[in-house]
Amino acid sequence: MVELYSKHVFHIAYSVLHDSKEAEDAAQEAFVQVYKSLPQYRNEGFKTWLSRIALHKALDIKRKQDRRPAELIDVAQSLVQLPSRDEDVVARLIREEQTVELSQKIAQLPQQHRDIIQAYYMQGKTYDQIAEETQVALKTVESRLYRARLWIRNHWKEEEWQ
Repeated sequence: MVELYSKHVFHIAYSVLHDSKEAEDAAQEAFVQVYKSLPQYRNEGFKTWLSRIALHKALDIKRKQDRRPAELIDVAQSLVQLPSRDEDVVARLIREEQTVELSQKIAQLPQQHRDIIQAYYMQGKTYDQIAEETQVALKTVESRLYRARLWIRNHWKEEEWQ
């Protein structure tokens, strides 16, 4: 489990803490908490549950940091804590890979769902813009988007996105 989700949990913690050592600590605490809480797990989207625990652990550490008295940090020490450019490259590559994967998944949608999802989420159009372009009522756009989201919920499984 740790091997499978460690990068995901670390990225969540790092996005809150902006410090790799603190993020590693938060990730470790999150996995310990998950292990302790497994008997209470209700089979509802494991990755979401894990992400929520990781976020809460990172926020706990952030609160502890905010309560500490301001410490003078040596400039050299603060430079060591800066993330390397490699992390930025890795994050960009992961984002690009996820975009390609999402595009492939969207291409598998039924045509009526694919068009509305692409217009709203990928092209950033408003309901009004979509209604005007497709020459349908605003309520029709709303119901089509609702049905497309429902189709996605029923046909896509969270495990496919790990």
